[in-house]
Amino acid sequence: MNKLTNDRAPAYRAVITGYGSYAPEKILTNDNLAKMVDTSDEWITTRTGIKRRHIASDSETTASLATEAAKRALAEAKLDAKKLDLIIVGTITPEMVFPSTASFVQRSLGAKKAWVFDLAAACSGFVYGLSIVQQYIESGRLNNALVIGAETLTKITNWQDRTSCILFGDGAGAVVLERTDDGRKGIMYSTMFSDGERWEALNCQAYGSRYPADKKLDEPNKIYMEIKGREVYQQAVRRIVEAVTDCMEHCGLTNDDIAMVISHQMNARIIESAAKRLNLPDEKVYLNIAEYGNTSAASVPIAFDGCAREGKIKRGDIVIFVAFGAGLTWGANVIQF
Repeated sequence: MNKLTNDRAPAYRAVITGYGSYAPEKILTNDNLAKMVDTSDEWITTRTGIKRRHIASDSETTASLATEAAKRALAEAKLDAKKLDLIIVGTITPEMVFPSTASFVQRSLGAKKAWVFDLAAACSGFVYGLSIVQQYIESGRLNNALVIGAETLTKITNWQDRTSCILFGDGAGAVVLERTDDGRKGIMYSTMFSDGERWEALNCQAYGSRYPADKKLDEPNKIYMEIKGREVYQQAVRRIVEAVTDCMEHCGLTNDDIAMVISHQMNARIIESAAKRLNLPDEKVYLNIAEYGNTSAASVPIAFDGCAREGKIKRGDIVIFVAFGAGLTWGANVIQF
């Protein structure tokens, strides 16, 4: 466990000045899935809250989705990409083994000044990325940064496995963060955790050094995502509650102080169970999983973009981002929007 704290108020804050998201045009509904595997709209909706998901075309990649979301965030912030100091892309479906997806985004944006890297923390990749930028900006080392969550999960989905193929979609979300000396806005606090002992709960094992490309797999399905649903459900609810509680206690907040909790959209039932334990009313918990499904690292920034554009949060509001994913990893950010 590693809490990112400051004993004294920092001289600078990392404030979100722009946000944007992008999802492919192609839609896969529950009824479409019912023609592919033994399932139904009712079965999927009851268990997950998902109605449809966006699917990347053959010509769309993680970098292309990330770039579109980044352009929208930069336009909102009115920031020229050439002035960017840093680009982080949270993803577990990278453009290729190397170079990083962020390198392709940098190239597409023309952000030649920025240094760039990918962050592989699965569904927690975006909130991890925010915590890193927070530290660099608070220390005065950066003027700005672009943090992106982008995934093409359907490219590693086993469409014969009805327990997992119903969950995932593709998309990207991004935010621009800039340095301010206004202590009344920006990232107030971040808290990050991990538990490598439980890696088997969520994984995709090939192809890496354990199962290299030149060796025949003992189980062909290792190229796809594997999920242990019951364990993930129990751990996710518990860890989301822990992370949000830590944020509130550290910052001295009550439920009345919080305008919205924006969770990684893994399963509506998980989010609802965690919200109940936190005594959060429905209107303070944002859900868009019905439209997008689980987009891993992209889900928090996509949800934030939607929440802001729908007018459900406004400047000055306190918002908590929280995520849980493979690793296991989990974490949260408190942001005064």
